[in-house]
Parts: sequence; structure tokens; C-alpha cells
Amino acid sequence: MEDAPLYLRPRVDPPLASLLRDAPFLHALCDALGSPLNVLLPEVVAQNAERFRSVYRRHHLSGRVYFAHKANRSSSPVRRLAACDPAAVGIDVASLGELRHALSCGFTGDRVMATGPKDREFLWLAARVGATVNLDSPGELEQLARLVRTHGLDRAPVLVRLSEFEADGGHTGAGTRMLSRRSRFGTPVAAAGALWEALERHRDAVELAGLAYHLDTTGLEEKARALERCVLLMDECRARGLGPRGIDIGGGFGVGYVADAGEWERWTTALSEAVLGLRPPLTWRGHGYGLRNEGGTVRGTAALYPAHRPVAGPGYLDALLSRPSPVLGRPPATLLLEHLNDLYVEPGRALVDQCGLTLARVLDVRPTGDDPARHLVRLGMNAGDAGLEEHGVLVDPVLLPRAGEAAPGGDGPVGVHLVGNLCLEADLITRRLVHLPRLPRTGDLLAFVNTAGYAMDFHAHRAQRQPVARTVAVTEADGGRHWCPDEDYWPLTDPQGVPS
Repeated sequence: MEDAPLYLRPRVDPPLASLLRDAPFLHALCDALGSPLNVLLPEVVAQNAERFRSVYRRHHLSGRVYFAHKANRSSSPVRRLAACDPAAVGIDVASLGELRHALSCGFTGDRVMATGPKDREFLWLAARVGATVNLDSPGELEQLARLVRTHGLDRAPVLVRLSEFEADGGHTGAGTRMLSRRSRFGTPVAAAGALWEALERHRDAVELAGLAYHLDTTGLEEKARALERCVLLMDECRARGLGPRGIDIGGGFGVGYVADAGEWERWTTALSEAVLGLRPPLTWRGHGYGLRNEGGTVRGTAALYPAHRPVAGPGYLDALLSRPSPVLGRPPATLLLEHLNDLYVEPGRALVDQCGLTLARVLDVRPTGDDPARHLVRLGMNAGDAGLEEHGVLVDPVLLPRAGEAAPGGDGPVGVHLVGNLCLEADLITRRLVHLPRLPRTGDLLAFVNTAGYAMDFHAHRAQRQPVARTVAVTEADGGRHWCPDEDYWPLTDPQGVPS
């Protein structure tokens, strides 16, 4: 039915589900600390790291899981990971500030991978503490080598990031050539020869620890092709006497946000129908998320994250390691073992999956002017505080009414547009019509689930002097739930300061 509610209800696993059931606790937190409020479960990030490590054990692989720090700026997840097995868990930092933060949270330099664009200060501190530097270009290599020599530093361990992997026509079809999509990061494989020569020239300043890639795709075949190519290039490096040890395959393992595949399929189908005018708009002012109607045909590409992913996170890594590689025909895990290569991964979003939520207080509820069945719900937050849609993630919030207050407006689902607290027409928390089980009322909370990866603080700002969300860490101990400010969390004491 056209008027049936189109839910995109979130996937919620324990212990996040247990936290959501404790609405009085969450209301008390928001009453004390204000709206919006970020809530983190640091223990979950350690559990996720262990799930990735279990894939390593299943395939008998060695190497490290590096947390991509850019996914979340808070201290409690980083401190909790710093307390994990040093040989198993490290951190990927993409700025001088992230490097300084990781060191202050307990990571030693030998557990740090320095990635992303790098200035001289970032390169110097990375080399000074013994971090592995993931080099994007020959220019970065030259700059790092000069810094090492000038300042009398130890040889810097480096990975070289490669891009534009290609499969020849003999394996992708006669007369065809398959090239991975272009990236502004990394050195094209076709130019790798000059890179090997530069590494040989700077042997006194840098030591090749391995090769790396990070492909902006969910395609398993493309990633398997890149991994296989790196295995072969590792042998070429060893033949030159460079002695690399591992291959870093980056991140992009994904997260499943929406619990039900059918809901996701129904909503995306309905979006196309709405763009064609076959049903009422699903979005504010007919926004198409990248789709458009051209003469009765849907054109464009929906700029949406695949919110229902049956295989994601550690499961995606397992699938990648298990599928036959395109040229040599053996699974990547087998190739890594045969060639004695370590495996490094850099999950960000997947490592903080189910690690947190963002709370927002309902400030005002009123009907829209054009449709009395639809309502505007104004929240004590703005679009930068929960940037799910900024990353193309569509998922319903969870309604948390105040205890003991009757539901207003009768029973049954209702469609609402969620708007923010900025004096801007564009300040929409969600562009789409969100269906909730009932109409919210002033004082209720909406919980945006699974925001710890990129959505919680990636775009937060103090526009119009509105408050930026505070962040708290929540733990469970002795049958109770405890909280502390994120910056006060340490994994060796509970939030009340009692030694564990």
C-alpha cells in the first residue's frame, strides 16, 4: 500500500539493545548533560577487534588490526584498544593531532600506522616515535628520508600504498583490461618500478615493511585482485633485497545499519516510484538522493550507503580471504600463508559498529502546513551532530518516551520530518519522511543508533553558538550501569574511580 509506513528500523545488537531498554538512565543523562549527547560503549570496540582477530585465527594468519582513528575522535574507544594485545591491535592515524592523541591514550609508536596526507611535523613525530609510515607517493618518501637524515633518527619503517591495479586481458576476457578506479592516494602500480628504485636509494633512512592499498569500493573481486597483485609485488621487492613483511588492505569492511532487508528494498523501490511521481514524495521538497526523473525514466545514482548489508565487518574480511583469487586461483588467505606475508587491516566504521548512539531531545512538534498527517519534529541538535545522512546512511531513530507519560495523538505509526535547531532551512536531520511508532511529544528522546562511526562528531560544529554534543562512556559492572565523561574514561578503572 502506498500509505503503509516505510520503516528503516535499525539493527541493534547487545549490549546496545540493553542500553536502549534503559530509557530512564538515558533520560537522566540527557537531563544532566544536555541535548545532543553522544553515548559510547568502549567495551564493544574491544569485542569488535576480537571478532576481526578471530578471522585471522580461522585462516592461520598473523598481523595487526589497526583502528582507523578518523572514524571517531573520542578518547574512550582509543584507550580501550590501547589496552588490547599489543601484537594484535594498533591504530591508524591520519593527522598530527590524531597521532598525538593516540600516544596520549597509551599506544606506543610501534603500534601506530601513519596514513593520509602528511606535513613535515606529522612525518617527523611519526619517525621519532617509530611509527610505520604508510607512504602515498615518492615525494613523501623523499621528504621522510630527508627528515630522518637531518635529525639523526632511526630508520623509519614504511609501507608504500599502491593504486590503479589492473588485470590483463588473458584473465578478464579477450581484448579487455580491468583497472581499479582512480584514487588521489597511492602510487599507480604501473609506476612502481621507480618507487622500488627510490626505496633502494634511501635504504639508510627507511625500511620497507610492506605494501598497502585502500580501494573505495565494496566489490570483493576488485579487492581480491589488488591483494593478489600485492602478493606478487612483495616477491619482486624481496628479489631486490628490500625484505617487506606484510600487506595492508585498508578498510571498507562495512556495517549493516538496517535490520530488515525487506524494509531496505521496499524503501529504495518506493524512492524510485516517488521520483517518477507514481507515489507521494518520500522526502522534504522531493529530494531524490541523486535520482531524477528524465522523461519518465529514473536517471542518476542514489548517493546512499547500502544500509542493509548481510555480510559486513569481520564477515566481509572472511569472505575476501576465502574467495579464489582471479589469476592464481587460490584464496588470498592461502596466498598470504604460502608467501609468508602478514596481513594488516584498517577498519574504522566496522570497529566501532554498535559502539554508541546519539541522543536528542524533542523540542517542538507541529503539523506541516501542506499535509496534516505529516509533522515537523524539531530536535535539540543540528545536522552536524548526527551526520548519518551526510554519509548516505538512512536509518530510523528509536523513540524513547519519558516514563509514565501517555502516548499523545492516539496509536499507530506517524510520518515526521526531523529538523534541527539552526535558523537555516537546510538544517534537516533527515531529508526523508521518517515513520515512528507514534507521534513524539516535547521532552521525549530520539536515539540515533550506531553513530560512533563517522556520524557522531565528523561534522560537529558550533554554528549559531549552539552546543556541540558532549560525549560520555558507559560501562556495566556489579549489576549496574555507570558513566563518566569520555575524557575521564580509562580501561583500568571503572567510571567511579574504583580499581578494576
